[in-house]
Amino acid sequence: MNKFSTVNNPLPRRLIILMAFYVLLSILALLRSYAIQGIDLFTIGVIPVLFGLVKRTHWASLVLKIYLAIQTLAMLALSTTAIIAYQITPEDVKVEFNGVSIPVPAIALSAVLILGYQYWVAFSQKTTQYLKPDC
Repeated sequence: MNKFSTVNNPLPRRLIILMAFYVLLSILALLRSYAIQGIDLFTIGVIPVLFGLVKRTHWASLVLKIYLAIQTLAMLALSTTAIIAYQITPEDVKVEFNGVSIPVPAIALSAVLILGYQYWVAFSQKTTQYLKPDC
């Protein structure tokens, strides 16, 4: 049996979870694009990443890492803006969704955990082996 076959190299569970998250994110991205009548790389960029992971293309790992870099840069920009705004007017720095106030530390912790999980999956040996092209 070929050592690169999918029988010997099954889809890692951590990658299944990430792909399920990306499916949900793709649906939300398409709904957002329809609602605002525009497309941006941050939201719609998940679709080629998901396609590459599902099809096990040779470029999937690279696109995943580029998408993570885009997410990281966006998170750094948002956090820098929040820190500067907090220094100027701390009482105005708040996040509300449907009338519910969400604590900023909870958002920051969630963002760090989600990014950390994606980095762990993207750079894990199992993901690298799974996405390795067949010879």
